[in-house]
Amino acid sequence: MGDYRRDYRHIADRIADDIAGGRLKPGQRLPPQRAFARRRGIAPSTAGRVYAELVRRGLVVGEVGRGTFVRAAPAGPVGQALIEAGAAGAPVNLELNYPSAPGQPELLAPVLAPLLRPDVLAEALLPAAATGTAPAREAAAALLATPGWRPGPERLLFTGNARQAIAAVLASLVRPGGRVGVEQLTYPLVKEIAARLGITLVPLAGDAAGLLPEAVAAAHRSAPLSALYVQPTLHNPTSLTTSHTRLLQLARLVHDLDLPVVEDRIWSFLHAPGDPFAVHAPALAHVVDGLSKRVAPGLTVGFLVVPPHRVAAVADAVRSGGWSAGRFALEAAVRWAAEGTVARLVEAKRADAARRQRILAEELAGFAVRSDPRAYFAWWELPAPWRADTFTAAAAAHGIAVTPGPAFAVAPGHTPDAVRLGLASAPEPDLRRALRTLAHVAARRAGDRIAP
Repeated sequence: MGDYRRDYRHIADRIADDIAGGRLKPGQRLPPQRAFARRRGIAPSTAGRVYAELVRRGLVVGEVGRGTFVRAAPAGPVGQALIEAGAAGAPVNLELNYPSAPGQPELLAPVLAPLLRPDVLAEALLPAAATGTAPAREAAAALLATPGWRPGPERLLFTGNARQAIAAVLASLVRPGGRVGVEQLTYPLVKEIAARLGITLVPLAGDAAGLLPEAVAAAHRSAPLSALYVQPTLHNPTSLTTSHTRLLQLARLVHDLDLPVVEDRIWSFLHAPGDPFAVHAPALAHVVDGLSKRVAPGLTVGFLVVPPHRVAAVADAVRSGGWSAGRFALEAAVRWAAEGTVARLVEAKRADAARRQRILAEELAGFAVRSDPRAYFAWWELPAPWRADTFTAAAAAHGIAVTPGPAFAVAPGHTPDAVRLGLASAPEPDLRRALRTLAHVAARRAGDRIAP
């Protein structure tokens, strides 16, 4: 045990020396842990312990899958007041984005109590099929319905969460080596899913109205696309909602190209009721949604609404991928939906998101922040000369975690100098304090910044 501990700490000491000596600069990205392990000739698990030790010492910041960055060096007297102000409060994580309504546990608990009866629990602990149960299909169809659309229960499939739903649909539609069109900025886990499935993501241009049909058509002409992945309602990270006119244009195009669409609606519950893309392209659109944002991330279900002729293929992908929903979670979801708990949580979270957007507008007034007054996140285009990586490191020096823009960029050469701010998880006083601190950091002149 003693030798083992000295080994990884010795490696961490050498990295710490490089940081102290300026050979590793603030904001510089460390190699992925597996690449680091290969270069050092150590086990990946040892590399993980090295990185964990560097995080513990406060020398680096980051997450697996997004990158690990050298933290900003402590500032001199000019910036010291800001560091002390940030250190005075608890760390604030604006990467996490899990909304929780006031009184949420009290709302959820009564529904779970009957499930703990031995006779009911025995049934709830059985495996669940991809098609779920008849009550689950009816409940999900009602939950996902909009004024102009109600999915047929026979089109419903279930996964453990919305991410697994995306993976199952893509696995059923795209062979390894296939191409999937996505917005230039997209949900980071879609990039990870594509890499694991051997899928190439093709970034497509958009404008203020949404994805450009001509960009889709041009990409398809250059080499056929197997599918299109879109977030037309409260796009993550920009909060953009595609206009109705643009949806109709895209629907005509995908119909002409016979191009399947994966429509991610995980944040749509915050928006005024609007019909999904599936209304305009019912034979091609695969709708993905879930309970993680509506209810809670720890006990969730992913929903899939697929064209009738695709049900069997997508269900096979769910089974083969091991992405089926847990029966207990399905039973809880049915009860929460039937008793109105989900609807009450949605209303509470809409009001909560609106309050947090007002805090954002007050604290970052004057900056180039793109958001929607109904969204739980915002896209901050940083003032020059800040870069996304150095600003992320500077924020971390104040105990504030933000997501750098490159985490969302599909094309490596297009890394926006922006950060995404998740507004949902931090208590409102902490959110205000963090945003105020970030505004002070961003506004400092180049010579006064926390990070060069």
